[in-house]
Amino acid sequence: MAMNFQRRLFSHLRRTHLVTKRVMEPCDAFLNHRCMDTKKTVATLLYDHLKRHGFNPFLDNKNMKPGDKLFEKIDRAVMECKIGVAVFSPHYTESYFCLHELALLMGCNKKVIPIFCDVKPSQLRVVNNPKWSENDLRRFRWALEEAKYTVGLTFNSSKGNFSEIVNSASDIIIGSMIELENEAQMQHKNLPIHL
Repeated sequence: MAMNFQRRLFSHLRRTHLVTKRVMEPCDAFLNHRCMDTKKTVATLLYDHLKRHGFNPFLDNKNMKPGDKLFEKIDRAVMECKIGVAVFSPHYTESYFCLHELALLMGCNKKVIPIFCDVKPSQLRVVNNPKWSENDLRRFRWALEEAKYTVGLTFNSSKGNFSEIVNSASDIIIGSMIELENEAQMQHKNLPIHL
């Protein structure tokens, strides 16, 4: 009986530790995407691939739970992430949330890795949605232009293999995170020592 209780207690403590760690740890890569286009394909496959390699990516439906404040949780994840991954798709620019996240990533000077999925950079334009403020439209256009002129990956789902784009993107993301970590360590080593 005591042994059974200890096992249950240990299991509960372990689950609590894992949940606490996941909630408190900033994400490594923020996956910005249009749900209707890429949630069931590139975004989730990329999330799972990075998770299996020990990283902490952020994907809304994987990291958010009932009761979370949408903008608060997403904005914090963007500001704390190391790298942004923008998965552009045919309906991407119709989404306020996609463009808001992209503008926040660019505004925070995060490294953003674009993946152009079934869309060419030249096809991406911010739609004139009358519900969006002029300030939002200006921010969205600026962020989109910045992203369009960033070297990224292209993928045509009718011709390509999802595992290839996910593996390529993961390799680039992981390599970029290692570079950022090395840069941070070098900067830390070069800090003057105050006596």
